[in-house]
Amino acid sequence: MSLKPSSFSSASGLDLPYVVLQVTLKEKLFGTGSGNLTELEKVINEQASKGYRLHTITTSNGGSKGLGGGDRIQATMVFERI
Repeated sequence: MSLKPSSFSSASGLDLPYVVLQVTLKEKLFGTGSGNLTELEKVINEQASKGYRLHTITTSNGGSKGLGGGDRIQATMVFERI
């Protein structure tokens, strides 16, 4: 699973004081944990390389996407320029 381009903020390259991003995490169908935590890590590291630090993260349940899908969790992150 890959991130959609809209998951990345073009604003974070514009030297703004804060950037807000949202990433959808898909829960594994069997077992626990997210099936794409590496994608979340990629977003955080991308912003860190642009001079931002993770200020706040919140999550909300996005519901199930059907029989084979597992649950979706929306992670909303606020990054602050350092």
